[in-house]
Amino acid sequence: MADAGSDSAQEVGSEASTPSSSKRVMSLLSVLEISVTEPERRTGVTAINMKETYTVYLVETRITDMKSELLPETFTDETFSLWRRYSEFELLRNYLCVTYPAVVIPPLPEKKIHMMWQKLSGGEDKFDPDFIERRRAGLESFLLRVAAHGQLSQDKIFHSFLHQGEGWKEAVLATGYQNKMDSRLKTLNAQFRLKNPDRRFQDLKNYSSELEANIANLLKIRERLAERLYGIHKIHANYGRVFSEWSGIEKEMGDGLQSAGHFMDVYAASIDSMLEEEDTYADALKEYLYFADALRSICRKQELLQYEVEKLEDKLVYLSSQKQQMEQGVDVKSGFSLKGMTTKLFGADTPEVREKKIKQLEEQIQQTEEQLQAAKWELSTYIERSLQDVERFKRQKVRDLREIFINYSIMQIKLCKKGISLWNNTKECFTKM
Repeated sequence: MADAGSDSAQEVGSEASTPSSSKRVMSLLSVLEISVTEPERRTGVTAINMKETYTVYLVETRITDMKSELLPETFTDETFSLWRRYSEFELLRNYLCVTYPAVVIPPLPEKKIHMMWQKLSGGEDKFDPDFIERRRAGLESFLLRVAAHGQLSQDKIFHSFLHQGEGWKEAVLATGYQNKMDSRLKTLNAQFRLKNPDRRFQDLKNYSSELEANIANLLKIRERLAERLYGIHKIHANYGRVFSEWSGIEKEMGDGLQSAGHFMDVYAASIDSMLEEEDTYADALKEYLYFADALRSICRKQELLQYEVEKLEDKLVYLSSQKQQMEQGVDVKSGFSLKGMTTKLFGADTPEVREKKIKQLEEQIQQTEEQLQAAKWELSTYIERSLQDVERFKRQKVRDLREIFINYSIMQIKLCKKGISLWNNTKECFTKM
């Protein structure tokens, strides 16, 4: 998998907390090392007294610079470790999504096996050792990416995730995260249309969908190729069996056939390690498949903020129109109309009542203007921060994908060279017969 901490631990992508600041924020990864090791299968009892089996992972942290000012006060030991379940990683990520909506939050590895060549042998069990190992690597990548982010790495809940065993979940809930999460889910499902969509975020949303589609297609192609390569290589074991059996009835050719059979067996077995290595590159690509959803979340939040601005603008126009009508002394008739509803709202159109209603409208207009100003500031701040983090993500993406594709190419070259070497050895066996 691509190096999750390669966003340069010395200088990592999130800007300082103030949107106008150009100061770079050092990440926590520059002063510590994080690893996820020793996945262990355990059995416990749920809250409703049902037996469950689950996997825990040992999260180990080692401080490389105990004197650094970047270290939280709670990091008093040079090394510390604790066990975490996958669900706790999920909780951490959900908390980060709610707390840092302007950040492209790193994804977690898949919860179930998808597009995995080992399915050919029936390996769909979530406790399959190979799958557990790949998930372990993905969880480690997630923590490294969080620790490499200038803003996320300074979060206290993240710090306590690394060193606080008992009470960590309670600390997350105490932040009010759950209420924000419920609100976020409702708003993400809300349907509305913007009058003036921001082209930058429209383009980003389209890009995220195209990125997701392209990576999904790559993974599907890779899966088909893996299945075929696996079958082709394993069929070569039949050559080995035939040559070995044949060697038993030949005197002059026996040694050559026996050796050729051995090389065919080696060739058939070579695909296993190659596909295991290939799975690591597939997992790294899947990470960016899931990153696409994080990009869409960024766009959705911007749409929600802009929608609030547009609603307040409409409200301000409406209130100003009502005030103007009241000042002009326009009679508002009853009935199912805007004027009719105004009559119901403001009652008798006497000068005293009219003056009172005008004053109320002025107060509402002032309040709405203040709300609109605050909403515009929140929107502009969010846009600046989110676009900064999107740029950081794009730089990270280019580095990671370049590394993935180069390493995948090198692996394929090694496979071809190994095949050529084996066939050259087989040819020598036949030559000596």
